[in-house]
Amino acid sequence: MNTGSIASLDIDPFDEAFLADPYAHHAALRDAGPVVWLEPLGVYAMARFDEVQSALRNHETFCSSRGVGLADFSKEEPFRPPSLLLEADPPLHDRTRSIMNRIVSLKALKQLRPAWQAKADALIAKLVSKGQFDAVPELSEAFPMMIFPDMIGLADEGREHLIDYATIVFNAFGPRNRVFEEGNAGKEAAIDWVAWACERQNLKRGGWGMALYEAADRGECTPEEAGKMVRSFLSAGVDTTVNGIGHMVLALASHPEEFQKLRENHKLASRAFEESLRWDSTVQTFFRTTAKDTEVAGSNIPEGSKVLLFLASANRDPRKWDDADQFRIDRNVSGHVGFGFGIHQCLGQMVARLEGELIGEALAKQVSSIRLTGEPKRRLNNTLHALGSLPVEMEVV
Repeated sequence: MNTGSIASLDIDPFDEAFLADPYAHHAALRDAGPVVWLEPLGVYAMARFDEVQSALRNHETFCSSRGVGLADFSKEEPFRPPSLLLEADPPLHDRTRSIMNRIVSLKALKQLRPAWQAKADALIAKLVSKGQFDAVPELSEAFPMMIFPDMIGLADEGREHLIDYATIVFNAFGPRNRVFEEGNAGKEAAIDWVAWACERQNLKRGGWGMALYEAADRGECTPEEAGKMVRSFLSAGVDTTVNGIGHMVLALASHPEEFQKLRENHKLASRAFEESLRWDSTVQTFFRTTAKDTEVAGSNIPEGSKVLLFLASANRDPRKWDDADQFRIDRNVSGHVGFGFGIHQCLGQMVARLEGELIGEALAKQVSSIRLTGEPKRRLNNTLHALGSLPVEMEVV
C-alpha cells in the first residue's frame, strides 16, 4: 500500500519475541512518527501518548463496533457474539453502559470494601508467614478469585475456568498465530462453563450478574443482552486485575526504595497501583477501525482501516512522562491509558483499583521487604502482558 509520508515498519507486534518483551520495541514505533504502517499486518498504528489518547476519545472516527481486534466485523464473522460494551458504539453502547454503571457504582464498592480489606489482610498475613512463594498463583490470582466470583454471584463449581476464559478472549484480538492456538488448546471446557454460568438460572441472587437480569425484568434490556453483559464481566474482570496486581508486586520488588515510600505512607497504595498500570500495562494493545477518512498529525488514514493502538507504549512515552521508564509511586499518572480512555474505558476499573489498593495497603502494613528469588516468567498473550510466575520472598514487619 502507498502510505505516502507515513513510515512503513517491518515490525510484527504479535511476533513471539515482541510479545515477550514489548518495551524493547516501543521506542522504534514512537520515534518513527505519530502514525506508522506495520507492513507484516497491513495496518496503521499509533504508539505516542497524544495520538493514542485522542483516538480512544474519538469513538465516532475510531469505532469499536467493527471489532477491537485484528478482525473487521463488517467483513468477517466475529468469533463470538460481540460485546455490548467493548465492541459497541453509541447509541447501543450508551444504553448498556448506563445499566452497568448503576450496578458497578462507588456506593456498591464502599459496601464491599471492609470485607475485601479483611480478606486482603488475611491473605498477605498467610503469605508472609510462608516467607517464599510464587506471587502469581498465590497472590495475584488468588485475591481476585476470592472476591470476584462472589461479587458476580457465580456458581461455586467451575470458577477455576475464569482465568482460562480471559486468556482465550484476549488472545483472540490478535491473529490466529501459535500463541492463539496454544493458548486456546484444551480450554473448550472454559468456554462451555462461561456460557452456562451466564444463564439466569445459574446465577446467585444478590450478585451483579442477577442484577442485570433484574434490569431486563424492568425492560431496560432484553434477557439475551443481560446474558451478554454478564459475559462482559467474566471476560475482563479477572485476568486484567490478576496481572495488574502481579505487576505492582514486581515493581515494588524491583524498586525497594519505592516500596519504602509506600511503607512510610500507606495512602500511596492507590498511586502505587496506578503507576504500576502505567509502568507495565496489562492490556498492551487494542485495535480500532476508521469509520471515515481522517487525518492524524498530517497523515491521512482511509475509511475502513484497522488502526492498532499501543496503550503500553503511550504510557511510557517520554513526550508525556518524565523518566517514563522509571517506576515512581508518587508520580502524577492522571490520564494514563492503562484502562483505555473515553467512553470505552474499562468498566471494571473501579473494582480493579480497589483490589490493587487493598493489596498495596496490606503489603505496606505487614511486609518490611519484598525480594525476587528468581526470574519472573511471562505467559505470552496476543493482548495482555501477562505473568506466569513471580517467585518472591517477603519479610514480616
